[in-house]
Amino acid sequence: MLKFWKKKAATEAPQAGETAATPAETVDTGVVDNAVATSVAIAEDEASVQLETATDAASAHEASPGRRSWRERLAGSGFARGLSTLFTRNPVLDDAFLDELETCLITGDVGVTAATDLVEDLRRRVGKREFADAGALLDALRDELVRRLKPVELPLDVQGRQPFVILMVGVNGVGKTTTIGKLASRFRNEGRSVVLAAGDTFRAAAVEQLQSWGARHAVPVIAQGSGADAASVIFDALQAARSRGTDVMIADTAGRLHTQSGLMDELAKIRRVLGKLDATAPHEVLLVIDGTTGQNAIHQVRQFREAIGVTGLVVTKLDGTAKGGVVFALAREFGLPIRFVGLGEGAGDLRVFDAAAFVDGLLPETLGANG
Repeated sequence: MLKFWKKKAATEAPQAGETAATPAETVDTGVVDNAVATSVAIAEDEASVQLETATDAASAHEASPGRRSWRERLAGSGFARGLSTLFTRNPVLDDAFLDELETCLITGDVGVTAATDLVEDLRRRVGKREFADAGALLDALRDELVRRLKPVELPLDVQGRQPFVILMVGVNGVGKTTTIGKLASRFRNEGRSVVLAAGDTFRAAAVEQLQSWGARHAVPVIAQGSGADAASVIFDALQAARSRGTDVMIADTAGRLHTQSGLMDELAKIRRVLGKLDATAPHEVLLVIDGTTGQNAIHQVRQFREAIGVTGLVVTKLDGTAKGGVVFALAREFGLPIRFVGLGEGAGDLRVFDAAAFVDGLLPETLGANG
Protein backbone atom coordinates (compact mmCIF):
# COMPACT_ATOMS: atom_id res chain seq x y z
CA MET A 1 0.00 0.00 0.00
CA LEU A 2 1.45 3.30 -1.02
CA LYS A 3 1.42 6.13 1.49
CA PHE A 4 0.38 9.69 0.78
CA TRP A 5 1.74 12.72 2.58
CA LYS A 6 1.92 16.48 2.27
CA LYS A 7 5.25 18.17 1.77
CA LYS A 8 6.29 21.17 3.81
CA ALA A 9 6.19 24.57 2.18
CA ALA A 10 8.79 24.73 -0.54
CA THR A 11 8.82 25.48 -4.21
CA GLU A 12 10.29 23.26 -6.88
CA ALA A 13 12.47 24.71 -9.60
CA PRO A 14 11.56 23.68 -13.12
CA GLN A 15 13.49 20.70 -14.40
CA ALA A 16 15.95 21.11 -17.23
CA GLY A 17 14.19 21.97 -20.43
CA GLU A 18 10.93 22.78 -18.65
CA THR A 19 9.49 26.26 -18.80
CA ALA A 20 8.48 27.84 -15.53
CA ALA A 21 4.71 27.79 -15.12
CA THR A 22 2.57 30.89 -15.36
CA PRO A 23 0.44 31.51 -12.24
CA ALA A 24 -3.12 30.26 -12.62
CA GLU A 25 -4.89 33.59 -12.16
CA THR A 26 -3.75 36.90 -10.72
CA VAL A 27 -5.90 36.38 -7.64
CA ASP A 28 -4.47 32.90 -7.15
CA THR A 29 -0.77 33.63 -7.52
CA GLY A 30 0.11 32.83 -3.94
CA VAL A 31 -1.87 29.64 -3.98
CA VAL A 32 -0.28 28.44 -7.20
CA ASP A 33 3.23 29.25 -6.00
CA ASN A 34 2.66 27.01 -2.98
CA ALA A 35 0.58 24.37 -4.74
CA VAL A 36 3.42 21.87 -5.04
CA ALA A 37 4.09 22.31 -1.34
CA THR A 38 0.70 20.89 -0.42
CA SER A 39 0.52 18.20 -3.10
CA VAL A 40 0.46 14.50 -2.52
CA ALA A 41 3.76 13.17 -3.83
CA ILE A 42 4.67 9.57 -4.57
CA ALA A 43 6.98 9.99 -7.53
CA GLU A 44 9.67 7.74 -6.03
CA ASP A 45 7.16 4.94 -5.49
CA GLU A 46 5.89 5.17 -9.06
CA ALA A 47 9.11 3.83 -10.50
CA SER A 48 8.78 0.62 -8.48
CA VAL A 49 5.15 -0.10 -9.28
CA GLN A 50 4.64 -3.24 -11.37
CA LEU A 51 1.84 -2.91 -13.92
CA GLU A 52 -0.88 -5.49 -13.48
CA THR A 53 -1.07 -6.44 -17.14
CA ALA A 54 0.31 -5.54 -20.55
CA THR A 55 -1.42 -3.14 -22.92
CA ASP A 56 -3.54 -5.80 -24.60
CA ALA A 57 -4.80 -7.06 -21.26
CA ALA A 58 -7.52 -4.43 -21.23
CA SER A 59 -9.14 -5.99 -24.30
CA ALA A 60 -8.88 -9.43 -22.78
CA HIS A 61 -10.43 -8.08 -19.58
CA GLU A 62 -13.45 -6.83 -21.55
CA ALA A 63 -14.15 -10.42 -22.64
CA SER A 64 -13.13 -12.12 -19.38
CA PRO A 65 -15.30 -15.21 -18.78
CA GLY A 66 -15.63 -14.27 -15.12
CA ARG A 67 -17.40 -11.03 -15.91
CA ARG A 68 -21.15 -10.80 -16.21
CA SER A 69 -22.41 -10.09 -19.72
CA TRP A 70 -24.23 -6.95 -20.79
CA ARG A 71 -27.45 -8.95 -20.86
CA GLU A 72 -26.90 -10.21 -17.31
CA ARG A 73 -26.17 -6.68 -16.10
CA LEU A 74 -29.03 -4.96 -17.89
CA ALA A 75 -31.76 -7.63 -17.76
CA GLY A 76 -32.69 -6.61 -14.21
CA SER A 77 -33.27 -2.97 -15.13
CA GLY A 78 -36.85 -1.73 -15.23
CA PHE A 79 -36.53 -0.78 -18.89
CA ALA A 80 -35.29 -4.23 -19.94
CA ARG A 81 -37.94 -5.98 -17.83
CA GLY A 82 -40.67 -3.94 -19.50
CA LEU A 83 -39.47 -4.85 -23.00
CA SER A 84 -38.99 -8.51 -22.08
CA THR A 85 -42.48 -8.76 -20.55
CA LEU A 86 -43.93 -7.24 -23.70
CA PHE A 87 -42.38 -9.85 -26.00
CA THR A 88 -42.41 -12.97 -23.81
CA ARG A 89 -46.13 -13.57 -24.30
CA ASN A 90 -45.66 -14.05 -28.08
CA PRO A 91 -47.89 -11.07 -28.88
CA VAL A 92 -50.16 -10.46 -31.83
CA LEU A 93 -48.96 -7.67 -34.11
CA ASP A 94 -51.81 -5.24 -33.69
CA ASP A 95 -52.32 -1.61 -32.66
CA ALA A 96 -52.73 -2.57 -29.00
CA PHE A 97 -49.29 -4.23 -28.95
CA LEU A 98 -47.63 -1.29 -30.71
CA ASP A 99 -49.27 1.12 -28.26
CA GLU A 100 -47.82 -0.91 -25.37
CA LEU A 101 -44.41 -0.85 -27.01
CA GLU A 102 -44.60 2.92 -27.36
CA THR A 103 -45.60 3.29 -23.70
CA CYS A 104 -42.71 1.06 -22.63
CA LEU A 105 -40.23 3.16 -24.60
CA ILE A 106 -41.58 6.43 -23.24
CA THR A 107 -41.61 5.27 -19.60
CA GLY A 108 -38.05 4.02 -20.09
CA ASP A 109 -37.14 7.63 -21.01
CA VAL A 110 -36.31 7.06 -24.64
CA GLY A 111 -38.17 10.32 -25.14
CA VAL A 112 -41.65 10.99 -26.51
CA THR A 113 -40.54 12.14 -29.94
CA ALA A 114 -38.01 9.33 -30.44
CA ALA A 115 -40.41 6.66 -29.19
CA THR A 116 -43.27 7.92 -31.34
CA ASP A 117 -41.12 8.10 -34.47
CA LEU A 118 -39.78 4.60 -33.92
CA VAL A 119 -43.17 3.00 -33.26
CA GLU A 120 -44.88 4.82 -36.12
CA ASP A 121 -42.22 3.44 -38.47
CA LEU A 122 -42.86 -0.07 -37.14
CA ARG A 123 -46.62 0.50 -37.43
CA ARG A 124 -46.21 1.44 -41.10
CA ARG A 125 -44.16 -1.69 -41.74
CA VAL A 126 -46.69 -3.88 -39.93
CA GLY A 127 -49.36 -2.41 -42.20
CA LYS A 128 -47.28 -3.46 -45.21
CA ARG A 129 -47.03 -6.97 -43.72
CA GLU A 130 -43.23 -6.83 -43.62
CA PHE A 131 -43.16 -8.94 -40.45
CA ALA A 132 -44.29 -12.54 -40.41
CA ASP A 133 -44.62 -12.54 -36.62
CA ALA A 134 -43.57 -10.74 -33.44
CA GLY A 135 -40.13 -12.35 -33.65
CA ALA A 136 -39.45 -10.59 -36.93
CA LEU A 137 -40.61 -7.30 -35.42
CA LEU A 138 -38.29 -7.90 -32.45
CA ASP A 139 -35.37 -8.27 -34.86
CA ALA A 140 -36.40 -5.06 -36.64
CA LEU A 141 -36.68 -3.21 -33.31
CA ARG A 142 -33.20 -4.40 -32.34
CA ASP A 143 -31.72 -3.22 -35.65
CA GLU A 144 -33.43 0.17 -35.37
CA LEU A 145 -32.28 0.77 -31.79
CA VAL A 146 -28.69 -0.17 -32.66
CA ARG A 147 -28.79 2.11 -35.70
CA ARG A 148 -29.76 5.05 -33.50
CA LEU A 149 -26.86 4.46 -31.11
CA LYS A 150 -24.09 3.59 -33.57
CA PRO A 151 -23.17 7.24 -34.30
CA VAL A 152 -22.29 7.84 -30.60
CA GLU A 153 -20.29 4.63 -30.23
CA LEU A 154 -16.88 6.33 -30.27
CA PRO A 155 -14.30 4.98 -27.79
CA LEU A 156 -11.98 7.43 -26.06
CA ASP A 157 -8.50 7.56 -27.59
CA VAL A 158 -5.90 9.02 -25.21
CA GLN A 159 -2.96 8.74 -27.58
CA GLY A 160 -1.29 11.67 -29.28
CA ARG A 161 -0.98 13.94 -26.21
CA GLN A 162 1.25 13.58 -23.17
CA PRO A 163 -0.18 14.01 -20.73
CA PHE A 164 -3.67 13.50 -22.12
CA VAL A 165 -5.82 15.67 -19.86
CA ILE A 166 -9.32 14.48 -18.95
CA LEU A 167 -11.59 16.85 -17.05
CA MET A 168 -14.43 15.05 -15.28
CA VAL A 169 -17.59 17.07 -14.67
CA GLY A 170 -21.09 16.38 -13.40
CA VAL A 171 -23.47 17.10 -10.57
CA ASN A 172 -23.07 15.53 -7.14
CA GLY A 173 -24.20 11.94 -6.71
CA VAL A 174 -23.72 10.72 -10.28
CA GLY A 175 -20.66 8.62 -9.41
CA LYS A 176 -18.04 10.99 -10.80
CA THR A 177 -15.25 10.23 -8.33
CA THR A 178 -15.92 6.50 -8.50
CA THR A 179 -15.80 6.68 -12.30
CA ILE A 180 -12.41 8.39 -12.07
CA GLY A 181 -11.11 5.53 -9.94
CA LYS A 182 -12.40 2.98 -12.45
CA LEU A 183 -10.84 4.90 -15.34
CA ALA A 184 -7.52 5.01 -13.51
CA SER A 185 -7.69 1.23 -13.07
CA ARG A 186 -8.47 0.77 -16.78
CA PHE A 187 -5.58 2.95 -17.93
CA ARG A 188 -3.17 1.22 -15.54
CA ASN A 189 -4.26 -2.14 -16.93
CA GLU A 190 -3.50 -0.78 -20.40
CA GLY A 191 0.05 -0.03 -19.27
CA ARG A 192 -0.39 3.75 -19.02
CA SER A 193 0.85 5.99 -16.22
CA VAL A 194 -1.81 8.12 -14.54
CA VAL A 195 -1.99 11.14 -12.24
CA LEU A 196 -5.22 12.18 -10.51
CA ALA A 197 -6.10 15.75 -9.49
CA ALA A 198 -8.40 16.19 -6.49
CA GLY A 199 -10.21 19.22 -7.86
CA ASP A 200 -13.43 18.66 -5.92
CA THR A 201 -12.42 20.74 -2.93
CA PHE A 202 -16.00 21.67 -2.07
CA ARG A 203 -17.60 18.33 -1.14
CA ALA A 204 -16.66 16.88 2.23
CA ALA A 205 -14.40 13.81 1.98
CA ALA A 206 -14.08 14.05 -1.81
CA VAL A 207 -10.29 14.37 -1.59
CA GLU A 208 -10.02 11.38 0.75
CA GLN A 209 -12.24 9.32 -1.54
CA LEU A 210 -10.03 10.04 -4.53
CA GLN A 211 -6.89 9.30 -2.52
CA SER A 212 -8.37 5.95 -1.56
CA TRP A 213 -8.85 5.08 -5.24
CA GLY A 214 -5.31 6.26 -5.96
CA ALA A 215 -3.84 4.06 -3.25
CA ARG A 216 -5.84 1.07 -4.46
CA HIS A 217 -4.47 1.35 -7.99
CA ALA A 218 -0.98 2.76 -7.29
CA VAL A 219 -1.82 6.11 -8.84
CA PRO A 220 -0.51 9.43 -7.45
CA VAL A 221 -3.10 11.96 -6.34
CA ILE A 222 -2.30 15.68 -6.32
CA ALA A 223 -4.37 17.37 -3.63
CA GLN A 224 -4.69 20.31 -1.30
CA GLY A 225 -6.90 20.84 1.71
CA SER A 226 -10.67 21.17 1.72
CA GLY A 227 -11.77 24.54 0.39
CA ALA A 228 -8.61 25.11 -1.66
CA ASP A 229 -8.82 26.73 -5.08
CA ALA A 230 -9.71 23.95 -7.50
CA ALA A 231 -8.03 25.59 -10.48
CA SER A 232 -4.74 25.77 -8.56
CA VAL A 233 -4.92 22.09 -7.60
CA ILE A 234 -5.51 21.03 -11.20
CA PHE A 235 -2.84 23.44 -12.47
CA ASP A 236 -0.36 21.86 -10.06
CA ALA A 237 -1.38 18.35 -11.13
CA LEU A 238 -0.71 19.18 -14.77
CA GLN A 239 2.72 20.52 -13.82
CA ALA A 240 3.45 17.27 -11.99
CA ALA A 241 2.17 15.12 -14.86
CA ARG A 242 4.31 17.01 -17.37
CA SER A 243 7.47 16.77 -15.28
CA ARG A 244 6.99 13.02 -14.74
CA GLY A 245 6.12 12.24 -18.36
CA THR A 246 2.74 10.86 -17.33
CA ASP A 247 0.45 9.47 -20.01
CA VAL A 248 -2.94 10.51 -18.61
CA MET A 249 -4.06 13.12 -16.09
CA ILE A 250 -7.63 12.90 -14.78
CA ALA A 251 -9.05 15.87 -12.87
CA ASP A 252 -12.00 15.64 -10.53
CA THR A 253 -14.21 18.73 -10.15
CA ALA A 254 -16.96 19.87 -7.82
CA GLY A 255 -20.53 18.90 -8.61
CA ARG A 256 -22.09 21.70 -6.64
CA LEU A 257 -21.19 25.13 -5.30
CA HIS A 258 -23.35 27.65 -3.47
CA THR A 259 -24.94 28.62 -6.76
CA GLN A 260 -25.08 26.79 -10.07
CA SER A 261 -23.56 29.82 -11.80
CA GLY A 262 -20.66 29.63 -9.35
CA LEU A 263 -19.96 26.05 -10.39
CA MET A 264 -20.01 26.87 -14.09
CA ASP A 265 -17.75 29.88 -13.52
CA GLU A 266 -15.29 27.65 -11.70
CA LEU A 267 -15.23 25.12 -14.53
CA ALA A 268 -14.57 27.90 -17.05
CA LYS A 269 -11.72 29.14 -14.85
CA ILE A 270 -10.20 25.64 -14.72
CA ARG A 271 -10.19 25.52 -18.52
CA ARG A 272 -8.43 28.92 -18.68
CA VAL A 273 -5.85 27.85 -16.11
CA LEU A 274 -5.04 24.59 -17.91
CA GLY A 275 -4.56 26.61 -21.09
CA LYS A 276 -1.66 28.47 -19.49
CA LEU A 277 0.37 25.24 -19.55
CA ASP A 278 -1.21 23.54 -22.57
CA ALA A 279 -3.34 25.56 -24.96
CA THR A 280 -5.10 22.38 -26.11
CA ALA A 281 -6.05 21.15 -22.60
CA PRO A 282 -8.33 19.66 -21.50
CA HIS A 283 -8.24 17.16 -24.33
CA GLU A 284 -11.45 15.50 -23.17
CA VAL A 285 -14.27 16.85 -21.01
CA LEU A 286 -16.24 13.84 -19.77
CA LEU A 287 -19.68 14.56 -18.34
CA VAL A 288 -20.88 11.83 -15.98
CA ILE A 289 -24.64 11.26 -16.11
CA ASP A 290 -26.64 9.15 -13.64
CA GLY A 291 -28.83 6.85 -15.75
CA THR A 292 -31.55 6.94 -13.07
CA THR A 293 -32.19 10.66 -13.57
CA GLY A 294 -34.10 10.14 -16.80
CA GLN A 295 -34.94 13.21 -18.83
CA ASN A 296 -33.23 15.48 -16.29
CA ALA A 297 -30.01 14.26 -17.90
CA ILE A 298 -30.91 16.28 -20.99
CA HIS A 299 -30.94 19.47 -18.93
CA GLN A 300 -27.59 18.59 -17.33
CA VAL A 301 -25.89 17.95 -20.66
CA ARG A 302 -27.22 21.20 -22.06
CA GLN A 303 -25.94 23.24 -19.08
CA PHE A 304 -22.48 21.67 -18.90
CA ARG A 305 -21.98 21.74 -22.65
CA GLU A 306 -22.66 25.47 -22.74
CA ALA A 307 -20.38 26.17 -19.76
CA ILE A 308 -17.36 23.96 -20.41
CA GLY A 309 -17.72 22.31 -23.83
CA VAL A 310 -18.47 18.64 -23.14
CA THR A 311 -16.78 16.23 -25.57
CA GLY A 312 -17.95 12.87 -24.23
CA LEU A 313 -20.43 11.21 -21.88
CA VAL A 314 -20.28 8.50 -19.23
CA VAL A 315 -23.68 7.08 -18.24
CA THR A 316 -23.62 5.31 -14.87
CA LYS A 317 -25.96 3.07 -12.85
CA LEU A 318 -27.60 1.49 -15.89
CA ASP A 319 -27.80 -1.92 -14.25
CA GLY A 320 -30.58 -0.98 -11.85
CA THR A 321 -32.69 1.73 -13.42
CA ALA A 322 -36.03 1.93 -15.16
CA LYS A 323 -34.70 4.88 -17.12
CA GLY A 324 -31.99 3.28 -19.28
CA GLY A 325 -33.69 4.61 -22.36
CA VAL A 326 -32.15 8.00 -21.64
CA VAL A 327 -29.14 6.76 -23.62
CA PHE A 328 -31.27 6.94 -26.75
CA ALA A 329 -32.58 10.37 -25.82
CA LEU A 330 -29.05 11.68 -25.27
CA ALA A 331 -27.89 10.26 -28.59
CA ARG A 332 -30.79 11.84 -30.44
CA GLU A 333 -30.61 15.23 -28.71
CA PHE A 334 -26.85 15.86 -28.70
CA GLY A 335 -24.97 13.26 -30.73
CA LEU A 336 -22.11 13.40 -28.21
CA PRO A 337 -19.87 10.31 -28.01
CA ILE A 338 -20.88 7.96 -25.22
CA ARG A 339 -17.43 6.85 -24.10
CA PHE A 340 -18.33 4.54 -21.21
CA VAL A 341 -21.32 3.14 -19.33
CA GLY A 342 -21.48 1.91 -15.75
CA LEU A 343 -23.01 -1.55 -15.31
CA GLY A 344 -22.09 -2.27 -11.70
CA GLU A 345 -19.89 -1.42 -8.73
CA GLY A 346 -16.67 -3.19 -9.70
CA ALA A 347 -13.78 -1.50 -11.52
CA GLY A 348 -14.38 -3.83 -14.48
CA ASP A 349 -18.03 -2.77 -14.70
CA LEU A 350 -17.13 0.51 -16.38
CA ARG A 351 -17.49 -0.68 -19.98
CA VAL A 352 -16.56 0.95 -23.25
CA PHE A 353 -19.91 1.74 -24.83
CA ASP A 354 -21.01 -0.88 -27.35
CA ALA A 355 -24.30 -0.06 -29.08
CA ALA A 356 -25.13 -3.64 -30.12
CA ALA A 357 -24.26 -5.11 -26.71
CA PHE A 358 -26.30 -2.43 -24.96
CA VAL A 359 -29.40 -3.04 -27.07
CA ASP A 360 -29.04 -6.82 -26.79
CA GLY A 361 -28.94 -6.38 -23.01
CA LEU A 362 -32.30 -4.62 -23.08
CA LEU A 363 -34.17 -6.99 -25.38
CA PRO A 364 -35.00 -10.69 -24.94
CA GLU A 365 -32.84 -13.02 -27.01
CA THR A 366 -35.82 -14.81 -28.52
CA LEU A 367 -39.59 -14.57 -28.48
CA GLY A 368 -40.97 -16.15 -25.34
CA ALA A 369 -37.58 -15.91 -23.53
CA ASN A 370 -37.55 -13.68 -20.48
CA GLY A 371 -34.36 -11.57 -20.74
